[in-house]
Amino acid sequence: MLSFAIPFLAWVGLSVSGAVDSTFLPSPAAVLKAGLDMAGSGELFGDLWATTQRVLEGFGLAVLVSVPLGILMGTFAAGQAFFEPLIGLLRYLPASAFIPLLIIWLGLGEPSKIAILFIGTVFFNTLMTADVVRGVPGSLLDVSYTLGARRGEVLRKVVVPHSLPGMIDAIRVNAAAAWNFVVVAELINSSAGLGYRIVRAQRFLQTDKIFAVLVVIGVAGLVIDVLLRLLRTQVGKWAA
Repeated sequence: MLSFAIPFLAWVGLSVSGAVDSTFLPSPAAVLKAGLDMAGSGELFGDLWATTQRVLEGFGLAVLVSVPLGILMGTFAAGQAFFEPLIGLLRYLPASAFIPLLIIWLGLGEPSKIAILFIGTVFFNTLMTADVVRGVPGSLLDVSYTLGARRGEVLRKVVVPHSLPGMIDAIRVNAAAAWNFVVVAELINSSAGLGYRIVRAQRFLQTDKIFAVLVVIGVAGLVIDVLLRLLRTQVGKWAA
């Protein structure tokens, strides 16, 4: 509780004392009022849904691609040798650098925004999934083969179940990255979204609205993180 209370009290103290101009640091009360005003007009919920939908689509697609690819790389030496050099290179390319190309290739609509989220998360999630799969104890694999299991059975009944909690942890980490990239994605000709709302508020020096949107993003991310933690607990009760 102190980790939240101390920064909050420092924020209150700075805003009440007038040490920082309210244009740059609005008070918590002003931020709350701005948030309630946006919620009352309906624009906050519309922006939240637009951003959440983009995250679900872009990051969801990244998970659908990266998890099977990571399992392939972590299980088979040939898969690692074939894919890891290229993915290891691509992960260093910033997703924002692809924006001009994506506009040319996909236009200014939703596909280019989804693509930024996909590019920004798919490579890291692939490598993290592969690392988790490679961490399956060799003794489990040896026992499975000794008992007559085939390679496909070992993959389905040993490798994937043992790796599942770790894969969910990787998704948790990269879900936070997806929320970071969605703000960048919404700079591309958006008419709705939390990132769009931040940029629009910045034009008019409405820092109270910026802070309110940042709080909403933080709460939304925290909710997703808690849900993934609960999912991990349910599917991997044996994991530490």
